[in-house]
Amino acid sequence: MEHRVKLSARLEQIFVFGFLVWALQMPSFAQTLGVSVPAATHGWTGGLNFHAEETKDRLENQYPELKIVLVTASNASEQANDLEDLLTIHQIDALVILPFESAALTGPVRNVERSGVFVTVVDRGLTDPSIHDFYVAGNNSEMGRVSANYIKSRLDQDGKIVILRGMPTVIDEQRFDGFMSSIVDTGIEVLDSQYANWNRDDGFTVMQDFLSRFPKIDAVWAQDDDIAIGVIQAIRQARRQDEMFVVGGGGMKDIIQRVKRGDKLTPVDVLYPPAMISTAMELTTIKLLADAPIEGEYILSSPLITEQNADDYYFPDSPF
Repeated sequence: MEHRVKLSARLEQIFVFGFLVWALQMPSFAQTLGVSVPAATHGWTGGLNFHAEETKDRLENQYPELKIVLVTASNASEQANDLEDLLTIHQIDALVILPFESAALTGPVRNVERSGVFVTVVDRGLTDPSIHDFYVAGNNSEMGRVSANYIKSRLDQDGKIVILRGMPTVIDEQRFDGFMSSIVDTGIEVLDSQYANWNRDDGFTVMQDFLSRFPKIDAVWAQDDDIAIGVIQAIRQARRQDEMFVVGGGGMKDIIQRVKRGDKLTPVDVLYPPAMISTAMELTTIKLLADAPIEGEYILSSPLITEQNADDYYFPDSPF
């Protein structure tokens, strides 16, 4: 039966250290961890790749009996092929995967799981959640609710908004459903919602269309900071920045900097850290080295980032 893992940062450190010390006292057997993630197609995945590479180097240097094979894919078909190679060529013992798309990767990941490989899914859940052994993600439903609650408060429960969604994945549905359920029984009207593929260029294009069709927009839920950058560009180009505000998500340093300085167009952000890939790799390593009872879910929170707490989330040296 699945359960939700809840550990403070300090307790998690103790938990990890204890199990790994135990693992090092056990007989050493080579273990191979496959890590499959999307290529750095936008800022958030760029941060994801940065943390995956850093964690790979750190864990391999610390544990010589561990081999990590990290692969990146530019589309769902390429990622499916990568999984086949990880299974047949590298003979992995465990897999950490952030699926490029939920539906397209469900079958390929099922094939890996049926081969006896321990499977950790990150962020974009599969359409069949029974496949994974362990799931690590931000709280996507909470991300939608937090965004909606801020917009409700700012608009006093009434106004016209537009929504730019991500991609047709499970996490997008979770965010969207969480948002929409939070504005039920309010006077907030969603003028339109369109996919922007977590991409700033698509965010710019979709927002241009919204601006041309809707003479009054009170707020924009961009769902993602890469989308938000394109949205901001379109709004400023149309010289309508004094009419509305934008709520993104992710914790991109450029957006956090805007929040820090009290930018009226981007007054807040909602956290969704790309470093979750490190958590997934570290906990799956515990499973490999110590056969620890790692299962269920590890869900990170999605706090609202405001001008008052933005310093806590601003990391200028981060790639994202």
